[in-house]
Amino acid sequence: MGSSADCKEHPIKTIIKVSGTGLIDGDGRKVVLKGAGLGGHLNMENFITGFSGHESEHRAAMLSVLGPEKYKFFFDRFLDYFFTSSDAKFFASLGVNCLRVPFNYRHFEDDLNPGIYKEEGFQLLDRIVNLCAEQNLYVILDLHAVPGGQNQDWHSDSGTSKALFWKFKEFQDRMINLWVALAKHYRGNPFIAGYNPLNEPADPEHINLINFYNRVEKAIREVDPDHVLFIDGNTYAMDFSHFPSTPLSNTVYACHDYSMMGFPTGEAYLGTSTQKAKLRKSFERKVAFMREKGVPIWNGEFGPVYASAEDDKDFATTNSQRFELLREQLSIYRETDVSWSIWLYKDIGYQGMVHISPSSPYMQLISSFLVKKKALNLDFWGCSDSKVAHVYDPFLKHLKEMVPEHLRAIKYPSPLWTFERQVERVVRECLLSEYMGLEMAELFRGKSEEELDELAASFKFENCVVRDELNLILKEDARFYVEP
Repeated sequence: MGSSADCKEHPIKTIIKVSGTGLIDGDGRKVVLKGAGLGGHLNMENFITGFSGHESEHRAAMLSVLGPEKYKFFFDRFLDYFFTSSDAKFFASLGVNCLRVPFNYRHFEDDLNPGIYKEEGFQLLDRIVNLCAEQNLYVILDLHAVPGGQNQDWHSDSGTSKALFWKFKEFQDRMINLWVALAKHYRGNPFIAGYNPLNEPADPEHINLINFYNRVEKAIREVDPDHVLFIDGNTYAMDFSHFPSTPLSNTVYACHDYSMMGFPTGEAYLGTSTQKAKLRKSFERKVAFMREKGVPIWNGEFGPVYASAEDDKDFATTNSQRFELLREQLSIYRETDVSWSIWLYKDIGYQGMVHISPSSPYMQLISSFLVKKKALNLDFWGCSDSKVAHVYDPFLKHLKEMVPEHLRAIKYPSPLWTFERQVERVVRECLLSEYMGLEMAELFRGKSEEELDELAASFKFENCVVRDELNLILKEDARFYVEP
């Protein structure tokens, strides 16, 4: 066995590239990427930092309450504190070697001024890349939110339940041009492991995604022929059934391998032979294209959420089961040196390797809102509708009666999404969440810059809590890969 922690003994000097089913550096050394996603930072998400709905709505509500100067002050501080040299040092100390950096296109251009790039977007990415470079860490750039939304969910920040990115060539052209600008900026940089052009695309027609990938690959290669591309499958990085038979060159194909056994609505993971077989079968289904074509696999997202004493009286048992689930998943990936990036590095307590303290000023301020948000089941991630089922069940029953049975499962991304999921996405996660987001923003009204700084500083590593057992599991796995 070898060790991915060997990176400290082998400074990153050359751009990695695809070799068969794996990656190698310029010296021919095998590279297995293991790390985490920096979600909630340059692409904010509701369950990660506590608001409801979508980032653009959250920012608009905060701007309305704080005014332009305090708004800029708070979010500048938030972005500074969320990931610092202390975070990079801690991350590297675990032996992992790669940070996936999700970002929202809005950091680079405005919808009312498309194609005119904001320098601060590049500065924000540069800061993270430089901090990682100091610790000998790779970075994967992940375009997580695009105009109109590349999928139907909250994390593409469209504000709707439709993926309008696939309906407008203008949107697609803008993002191809943005990738060209990014590729020009980072070409020749060995700390960039590669580019993840689109997170979790969900194109109902499939062909639009394939055309986009062909166009963006060609455009990037014209200005940067060296960096690897990390290409997500369709339908939330799980479907490669419509992909061309000939893979793109110097490209890693990416799945996302979440298991419902790691979430409140799934069955408890007890480590039975049946459950282990289910995990393996699910993963192998997602990577069948990569196995058949002999190309590298990157599991770009996976990982359970974790229970707390506030919402689960048996939280210790629950978390123990989910840690065992994680160990089993990692063992499956380790068998064939699958590169991986767990979701996620830092949050307010659901899933992060690091989370902000419950006693922090930020959590103290929004704690009552979080209780209400959880009770209303406004977030899809890691919640259940037990406290609002009595409201929605009759409503859903009547809605289903209105729609002919043969049409209830016709709307993409069915069968992944049921009729009930389609309704909750629109009613709870879009409409009601937008109203509740205004309520959360009200909590910041009248805050001084000193108070806003304290709130943002809640996200500093020094003020956070480290999830020890999770990090121990990741550290143990980061030590190993199969020798060639």
